Amino acid sequence: MMQWFYRICISVMEKVYVRMDARLVRGVDIELLGVKIDTDFGSMSRRELCRHADKRFGFEEDALWRLPSTSKIRLACQLARNMRDKK
Repeated sequence: MMQWFYRICISVMEKVYVRMDARLVRGVDIELLGVKIDTDFGSMSRRELCRHADKRFGFEEDALWRLPSTSKIRLACQLARNMRDKK
């Protein structure tokens, strides 16, 4: 029962966060954690970045957008490991 409540609360908070985040005015990221960020990525919105990654990795449209944040990070870690292991 509590898990259901937690999921509902998180879902509502995510929706509020995404709407508020979309209204923030940000500068363009040129470097993150010592990694140079291409200007097209630096100025993309959250949704645009998700759509780009969906296309790049062959996911259906908005697949990443619908994933919870932790799941996106988990997927990114696995994809990075898979790319590293292919080398």
